Amino acid sequence: MAVKIVVLPSPICLHDDPVQVKVEGLAALQAVTLRASLEDETAELFQSFAYYRADRSGELDLTDAASLGGSYSGVEPMGLLWSLEAKTPFKRLAKRNVLTPFHVTYEVYDGHGVGGRLLGRCVSERRFLAEGVQRIPVREGRLKATLFLPAGAGPFPGLIDLYGSGGGLVEYRASLLASRGFATLALAYLAFEDFPAFPEFLELDYFGEAVEFLQKQQQVKASAIGVLGISKGANMGLALATFWPGIKAAVSISGIGFNTFFPLQVKGLTIPALPYNLEKMKAVGDVVDLSEFLDDPSDPAALECRIPVEKSSSKFLFLSGQDDRNWQSEHYCREVVQRLQQNGRHVEFYSYPGAGHLLEPPYLPLCYASIHKLFGLTMLWGGKWREHAKAQEDAWQRLQTFFRQHLQDSSIKSYL
Repeated sequence: MAVKIVVLPSPICLHDDPVQVKVEGLAALQAVTLRASLEDETAELFQSFAYYRADRSGELDLTDAASLGGSYSGVEPMGLLWSLEAKTPFKRLAKRNVLTPFHVTYEVYDGHGVGGRLLGRCVSERRFLAEGVQRIPVREGRLKATLFLPAGAGPFPGLIDLYGSGGGLVEYRASLLASRGFATLALAYLAFEDFPAFPEFLELDYFGEAVEFLQKQQQVKASAIGVLGISKGANMGLALATFWPGIKAAVSISGIGFNTFFPLQVKGLTIPALPYNLEKMKAVGDVVDLSEFLDDPSDPAALECRIPVEKSSSKFLFLSGQDDRNWQSEHYCREVVQRLQQNGRHVEFYSYPGAGHLLEPPYLPLCYASIHKLFGLTMLWGGKWREHAKAQEDAWQRLQTFFRQHLQDSSIKSYL
């Protein structure tokens, strides 16, 4: 019997789908090495490998078989994906073109080590758009965005999706959320087309225009709008939920309850950026650790930089990693969660041991450090491989459940 790698339930799936990887046709108790690899859109090779031993019937099922070493050890059904690592240091795996899938090649080699004889190969297609999801570029007024509409007539709950200070128009999280039933607008606001990387200030009205655009779409339920963001994008999402009417639910991923980096203009007032101290930057080998460079949230000087989320009637979910090395998101989250609780607001908070700053959709591998394309520094993001992978799986399900739960009731009030 020929050796065969099988990916179930199908080798074609969405990127956030877990799969079962099996190898059939091996000899009883045969020692083998499994290798996974893919090339991103820049032709950067990412790969992982793990040592296994077949069972007595000559089969290997990663659902219950333990890796004996390699990129990970123990029983990790999705380990070959979450442990993918670039050959070039400090490379982050991110999807630039959501219209094309990642093609993951699985290979099995005889013995422990990829120098053995190749026994079998299988290619799996991991997509970022479900069948029927529409991708619509948006250039309306000042807006620079991409709208993703789920298949069907709707109306669907709507989401504004914001990435961080790296800028650009990042689409892969929005496309996956649309594939799960949310009309999602991926919104650019820094370093994209004619948007500067370092503006003098940001205007909340721009983000409000995105909300109004989303509410006007026929397939979107206008009374069911949420916002999610990561890092700087999370802070902007919190400000939007605080000051703009109609935001029912907000998810902050590795965010803090303070304005950062650029002054924020909102409703005739300006919220200054939280001060930072560059002398507190630490060099860790070739990378920069910024985890202590922001001012302490308990410092009286930080009060004017607070985003007054406690005045919002939105529901809030905070997700952070305890090994975040970009800034101390868990510490800052506890401060804003306490403010919300003291004012009787609905807030949920999950802090993940061993997780870093860049909490992404599941099965994208940990990026411990990478070059920040705007700052020109190699930034330390933190995280431990296995713990970060588990956190991403949990966080992805939690944020979807949270939005489904709170984007139903059409009533919303403002306390401003």
